[in-house]
Amino acid sequence: METALQSKVYANRKMWFSMWFLSAIVTFGVAFFPMFHRLVEGRNRHFNREADLQKQVADFLKSKGKQAPALSEGLAQRSSKAWAASIILVVPAFVITYLLSKDLLVHERNQDAFLAAAFPERMFMPQTIPIKTYVLITIVTLGVGGIYWLYKVVNLYNAHFNAQIQVEKEIVRLMEEENTVGAM
Repeated sequence: METALQSKVYANRKMWFSMWFLSAIVTFGVAFFPMFHRLVEGRNRHFNREADLQKQVADFLKSKGKQAPALSEGLAQRSSKAWAASIILVVPAFVITYLLSKDLLVHERNQDAFLAAAFPERMFMPQTIPIKTYVLITIVTLGVGGIYWLYKVVNLYNAHFNAQIQVEKEIVRLMEEENTVGAM
C-alpha cells in the first residue's frame, strides 16, 4: 500500500502571486487569464488526487477488517478554460475568487472529517478562510480588495498543497504502524 500511495505523490506547483500580478500589470491584465486557468487546473488536479487518496485509505482499512469511513462527496470539476475566459467581464473574477475560497474551505472540512474517521489518532487541522471578511474588504474598497483576496486565495492553496504532502506522509506512517501492529 505504501508504494502505491507514494508512487502517486506529487507536488503541486507553487504559484507566485507577485509574479502573476506584476505580469498582469505589464500586460494590461492579459496575464490574469493564464493565472486563473492555472489556479482552477491546480484545484481540479488536487481534488481528483484527494479522491484517489481517500479510496486508497478506504481500501486499506477494509483490507485490515476495519470499517472504512464514507468517502467525502467530491467537489464538482470546474472548467478552467471557461473560467479564465469569463474574467474578461471583470465581475466573474470576483465570483471565481469566491468559489475558489469556498471550494477550498469545503474540501478541507471534508478531508478533515474523512481523516478523523479513518485515523482517530491523527493530528490534521484544516485552515480557516474568513470569506465574509474578504468579501467585506472587497466591497468597502470598491473591488480593489479583491486583489488582496486573490493574493490570500493563492497563498491558501499553496499552503494547502504543502500541507497535503505532510498529510500523505502521515497517512503512510499511520498505515505502516497499522501493518506493524497487525503483523504482531
